[in-house]
Amino acid sequence: MSEQSITPQELSLLIEQTYRVEKEFNELKSSYAHLQDTVEEVVEFLPNAIWILDEDGAVFLQNSQAKSLSELVELLESKNDDYEVKFNSRSYLVKSSSYKDKVMLSATDITEQKRKENLATMGQMAAHLSHEIRNPIGSISLLSSTLKKRVLPENIPIVEEMQKSVSRIERIIKATLMFSKGVEANMAPFMWSELQEELINAIGHYGYTKEITFVFPQQKFTINADKDLLEMLFSNFLTNAIDAIELDDNEEGNVEILYENDGEYHKFHVYDSGVMIENTKELFEAFKSNKVKGNGLGLVLSREIAQAHGGSVKLLDERRKGFEIKLAL
Repeated sequence: MSEQSITPQELSLLIEQTYRVEKEFNELKSSYAHLQDTVEEVVEFLPNAIWILDEDGAVFLQNSQAKSLSELVELLESKNDDYEVKFNSRSYLVKSSSYKDKVMLSATDITEQKRKENLATMGQMAAHLSHEIRNPIGSISLLSSTLKKRVLPENIPIVEEMQKSVSRIERIIKATLMFSKGVEANMAPFMWSELQEELINAIGHYGYTKEITFVFPQQKFTINADKDLLEMLFSNFLTNAIDAIELDDNEEGNVEILYENDGEYHKFHVYDSGVMIENTKELFEAFKSNKVKGNGLGLVLSREIAQAHGGSVKLLDERRKGFEIKLAL
């Protein structure tokens, strides 16, 4: 029995085809590896957390955002519609899609967006309430002024306390309406001494029980700014200082405003001897206040007013805690 022999030419051709197939396989393998790397880079580039799960629910592919939220994926499920989920005090928008035996889940952090939406809603509600309260408060203010002229001398302090309370409400209304509308500065030059007189008058209407010494800048200088807005800005810091001193154990306190001109900014440093600020992270969060009787808008508006004047407000990180207010020259 004879076997059919393979000629040298056929053997050479078979070897050549084998090499060609191996080369094509290696090229295909390299191309697949490159495609996989590209997919992983694209997934990693996305700002949201991405998980790709296999049919058993095991993670087939994920980016670094997803890895940092490894416990969140256990709360997610594949749904036809987008949905929101809360995890570790943050809100996430979840989307899902399926392809063959794979499921892709994405979670986008929408905490800041939700916060802004809530602030906008709260601002609108507060503005509406402020408009409703404004007229009766105006009437009470007018009537209390008339009443003060007619009551017995021993009852005048009672009327003055009423006026101080009304003044506080008027400040809250003004701040709320400004927050809802936004800050716009109408610039005009004026002397610091003019503003200082208004601040001293505002302090007198605020009311406090302790012996407080106020130290204002002694320099004579002109500011080109919106005086009404700056009166609100500095009043916010002065009243905050008064409240901090009222909470302190000492029966006396002091508030100091220091001034310097650095050639680019009017710089004010505000210090007080009252209690320290406990939660500095929420200082500039609207409607969040460290004070029992605060509305959470004072520092937010103060910063916006400073920014409207090309400046800034910041908490000083030094042994003697205070605030720095900068207004562009």
